[in-house]
Amino acid sequence: MSDSASNGAPVGNSLPQDLVEIGRVLGAYGVKGWVKIQPYSADAAALLTARQWWLKAPVPPGKSGALSHPQITRVVSAKKHGSAVVAQLAVIPDRDRAEASKGYTIWVPRASFPKADPDEFYWVDLVGCRVMGVDGEGNSALIGQVMEVSDNGAHGLLHVARAEDDGQGGLALLLNEKGRTQEVLVPFVEAHVHNVDLSKKLLESNWPVDL
Repeated sequence: MSDSASNGAPVGNSLPQDLVEIGRVLGAYGVKGWVKIQPYSADAAALLTARQWWLKAPVPPGKSGALSHPQITRVVSAKKHGSAVVAQLAVIPDRDRAEASKGYTIWVPRASFPKADPDEFYWVDLVGCRVMGVDGEGNSALIGQVMEVSDNGAHGLLHVARAEDDGQGGLALLLNEKGRTQEVLVPFVEAHVHNVDLSKKLLESNWPVDL
């Protein structure tokens, strides 16, 4: 898959340092080369407003690092289609190329995201935040750190890796008996997460620490 200055998309090896993965190509849409995108967030504003996307091919099994350099393309048009987004891209001229792009991931610079409303947050900004909950006595206590945010169809879910303070200002992740990170799912809704301070990378909730 390639693009060139002739279709309005600059090409080069220099990548923005703040690229964020925000969606995945599901396949072709229609017969004119449009593609159907599954956004990773219920709010697809970043997909709809960015004029350029970076497309990254899936890496074949056993080929770590191969075909992993994102390719920039101009977004000719993009619009909501139910829970998905459909788009016409300069780099994809026909249905065959659209079908061949299935599985590609879509990346845009974080700096290009529209400004969020005061009570709204981009999920990418929640990753890495500490999550506080309450212990059995109702006191604030650390649950862990957000590793991922997903959508269960009704609201966001924080995938929190259990952790404890390492005594040096950082966190030490807690592992289970199989050596895997212990995970807690915390609903990202106002009833449970009552304070979000992105400047401190801190979320405060009433979620039980020992659940």
